[in-house]
Amino acid sequence: MPLCRPTRRAFLTGAAAAPALALSTQALPAAEFGPVGPANPSHVRFALGQMTLTLLSDGFFSRPLSTIAVNADPAARDDFLQQHFLPTDSGYSHTNHIVIDSGSARVLVDVGSGDRFLPTTGRLMANLTAAGIDPGSITHVIITHAHPDHIWGIRDGFDEAILPDIPYFIGEAEHTFWLQDDLVTKVSPELQQFVLGAQNSLSVDGADWTLLSADQEVAAGIRVIATPGHTPGHMSVALESEGQQLIVLGDALTSPYLDFAHPDWVNSADMDAAQTVATRRRLLDMAATDRIAVLGYHFPFPGLGNVQRSGDGYRFIPALWRFD
Repeated sequence: MPLCRPTRRAFLTGAAAAPALALSTQALPAAEFGPVGPANPSHVRFALGQMTLTLLSDGFFSRPLSTIAVNADPAARDDFLQQHFLPTDSGYSHTNHIVIDSGSARVLVDVGSGDRFLPTTGRLMANLTAAGIDPGSITHVIITHAHPDHIWGIRDGFDEAILPDIPYFIGEAEHTFWLQDDLVTKVSPELQQFVLGAQNSLSVDGADWTLLSADQEVAAGIRVIATPGHTPGHMSVALESEGQQLIVLGDALTSPYLDFAHPDWVNSADMDAAQTVATRRRLLDMAATDRIAVLGYHFPFPGLGNVQRSGDGYRFIPALWRFD
């Protein structure tokens, strides 16, 4: 399994403020529109059966184009991006979290970056408050995997759990991988801080860890499914209430365009390329066949929609929002 993956330095090198977009008679190079004045709303709320779901942002980041579709012909990748009005100089990723109110539990999936990763991330706690959710009311936390933007926010400024004395859940294989002895000496220098950050996060004081296997239930209607590849023990979260279903993908799929149309194209952050592709195809086939909604962590906010077959690939169909 190759372990040379993107670094914080690489993310920072590729990060740049998006240029102001002026409408003109010329074709727009990409579908990017920035806010004017006060910040745009950072959460949306909707129902899934008897569950109330709130989607919140932890921020955003850019990454170098060289980390995207690394096994594709660069010309084909760039042409695809251009045809889909996407940037051809870097990748732009949102970070979409979900809070699940099931009636008996309030479950947060992933804890974001905190202030330890990138300056444009780490907004989750503030956005919870803005959404009217007291962070202290969270009863369970599920971690999909131990990459920085999903787990580094677990620690406060005193290196204690930011949401203390509640159960934290993570896949057993994921936990075992990152905490194996001497892992930091087995990886490239660029990945060493990812390892140290994961180990510090998983060892934080005040977090009571429960290690999960596939299809284990965390609370009524909330279970995890094994979706390895992006990391060795990556888990996604399956929700069901009154016959309605949603899969919280985590990073099993990270682009609603590239990953759907070309599921065989992988990113440098996908630690096992072959397993990543197999997992993607299984998830896409299941969601398309059973008409299960999906939520992508890095999809354009809020990241919710459905999967439709299209030739040899798939299409992402954004959810139709209703305001009544």
